[in-house]
Amino acid sequence: MRKLITTGSPMEKAAGYSRAVVQGDFCFVAGTTGYDYETMRMPKSIEEQTQNALFTIDRTLTEAGFKLSDIVRVQYYITDASDAGRVFPIVGEFFADIRPAATMLVTGLIRPEMRIEIEATALRS
Repeated sequence: MRKLITTGSPMEKAAGYSRAVVQGDFCFVAGTTGYDYETMRMPKSIEEQTQNALFTIDRTLTEAGFKLSDIVRVQYYITDASDAGRVFPIVGEFFADIRPAATMLVTGLIRPEMRIEIEATALRS
């Protein structure tokens, strides 16, 4: 059974994707930027963007019937390698007890104000 999860972001509809797809015991969370859906703005700091992305992932997993502790894989995409040291403490604290397999890449993102994008895969425990 396949279940699609949305945050209601206009980008999801425009680009034809879901925030997450649940397939069996897996939940695949799409790349999530630091957009704040409550204020409808993108904060400037990498720290705020990281926290917002993690909050969106947490909320998405909950809606999909998963827990943060179900995350088995996470990918981080940052636009500036010098930001890694500012991101590590935030994701390190967030995932301290979960310790998923992880990759961080330096790359461009689709909008200049986006400084981080995070993808996650969860396996129901």
